[in-house]
Amino acid sequence: MPHRTLVFSHANSFPAGTYRTLFDGWRAAGWDVRAIDQFGHDPRYPVTRDWPHLVAQLVHFIEHEVGHPVWLVGHSLGGYLSMMVASRHPQWVQGVVVLDSPLLYGWKRRSLGLAKRWNLVHRVLPPSRVAAERTERWDSLDTVVQHFQAKPKFAAFHPQVLRDYIEHGTQAAEAGPGAASPRRLSFDRRIESAIYTTMPHDLLPEFRRRPPRCPMAFIGGTRSQELRAVGLRGTERLFGPRVSFIDGTHLYPLEQPQTTVNEVLRWLQRFEAGLRT
Repeated sequence: MPHRTLVFSHANSFPAGTYRTLFDGWRAAGWDVRAIDQFGHDPRYPVTRDWPHLVAQLVHFIEHEVGHPVWLVGHSLGGYLSMMVASRHPQWVQGVVVLDSPLLYGWKRRSLGLAKRWNLVHRVLPPSRVAAERTERWDSLDTVVQHFQAKPKFAAFHPQVLRDYIEHGTQAAEAGPGAASPRRLSFDRRIESAIYTTMPHDLLPEFRRRPPRCPMAFIGGTRSQELRAVGLRGTERLFGPRVSFIDGTHLYPLEQPQTTVNEVLRWLQRFEAGLRT
């Protein structure tokens, strides 16, 4: 019987603790869930062009913290890293479920490559600029809550997920004597921006040369602007018919945690059944 260990990798800027509701759901279904808290913040694994050290960080975690082949589930950044590990280190991966990490294809892939060469990624990927300017400090926990509740993107989160993000996505900051208890972002906004500007653009050709040998599925958001901007063509070339959708944006795992839990379990159960036959 294959090991039932699920290693989850988070989206850019959302620490693993943000997904606690999903982890609880998978654990209730009998899965041992593990996760790296924050990619890019360990100086041994810096953010560089095409993310080789982030891939190495995930492989090291599997090898040294788990010690046997695992099932990978990843959201956005985490989905790309999961696919890269499955391609480059297949001995550690039993299967992969990707949450809204579409693969670039054709001229869009070439455009990002040129933008990286000429340091113009912020024009192609506006989130890199937004990340660099993100609010990173607040006077108190109450002002953190007010800040995120007022933003439509975060207001769409499931209430428990939003509470988990405020708990794990921010942390206590140093304060002077007699001052209120200030908070700051846990995920360094410079690292968040760097992850965007260094993202790999040649993954589909790489996967064609070295296709993952394990079963893989892709779950997209029906209203994902990221998926709409990239298109499905590249993703379908890798995943074939193993594509499904959940109602929501690119952040649907945080908007619809229970639906995401169930859909991931559906794919994992299908893959496990295939391994038994």
